[in-house]
Amino acid sequence: MVEITHPLYQEDIRNILSIKGIELLQNKSFLITGGTGMVGTMLIDALLSLEGVRIIAVGRDRQKIKERWLQLPGFSFLEHDVCNPFSEKLKVDYILPMASNTHPMAYSQYPIETIMVNIKGCEHALNLADKTGATVVMTSTNEVYGNAINNEDFYENSNGVLNLCNARSCYNESKRTCEAMCQSYKEEHGTKVKIARLCRIFGPTMLMSDSKASSQFIKKALAGEDIILKSEGNQYFSYTYVADAVIGLLIVLLNGEYGVPYNVSSNKTNIRLKDFAQICAEACNRKVIFDLPSDAENKGYSLAQRAILNNDRIKAIGFQPKYEMHDAILRTIKILNNE
Repeated sequence: MVEITHPLYQEDIRNILSIKGIELLQNKSFLITGGTGMVGTMLIDALLSLEGVRIIAVGRDRQKIKERWLQLPGFSFLEHDVCNPFSEKLKVDYILPMASNTHPMAYSQYPIETIMVNIKGCEHALNLADKTGATVVMTSTNEVYGNAINNEDFYENSNGVLNLCNARSCYNESKRTCEAMCQSYKEEHGTKVKIARLCRIFGPTMLMSDSKASSQFIKKALAGEDIILKSEGNQYFSYTYVADAVIGLLIVLLNGEYGVPYNVSSNKTNIRLKDFAQICAEACNRKVIFDLPSDAENKGYSLAQRAILNNDRIKAIGFQPKYEMHDAILRTIKILNNE
């Protein structure tokens, strides 16, 4: 568990709370699903630092809720499966449906569950917003774009090459459906909905069960072991340190237009997979080893070789990424090592 008192983590929280207009969220209420995930954890830590904020965290297992939240004023836990409708008695200002499987082994082992959690979770969030007047902030993903064509960057109106011929599509296609639902609810019901497309996220709030390559690199660095790379590592992706991702998400919440998707990415942290691995290896004085993935791992891995998200649109509404890649990786390791 990340220590909220760690100086670098506290600096991350202060950076989040320094964004222009953050005071407008004081005394607001939030319903958040997936609050124990990488982005959700830091988001809740930041929001609970604001005066008068009320958060309802939704989950199926109370044990996963961080102990540091349960005793804080303004925080409550709702034991609920997001595949079921919410009670209309829930009255909040903002709904963030963030519950999802978000790493390769989960896609490989539970493709049906991945689809249903995404789609049903989004549907019930939109229905609750319809009944209560809340605003939905939908967390989508770079995965909706597929694989780049001719090495082009992804703008919000881009489409790459998509592949439906494997179970790995459970994640990207269900997220695409969620975005279509958001647009449909906005058009047919006038639902207030905003969309943030998060790129690949890393940082100290990662789950130790996370099987994404970046998380595996960081875990190996924490253990002082060689970094295992399950490919040649030439994949070129947009990554974002988790604090920058939370900043971007809140910028969309505060300043984004309804129904308009925004890429949450940073030019400072675009990197090839092998270079990400190398930074982690150097941090613990080890080396990068290339290895073939298992069948289960291979089924869950993205086929994309390039996914760079243009962030001009979100920068136009006030997003200014703060973290450089080398610093972000090292601060992740220091926070998790409690250095």
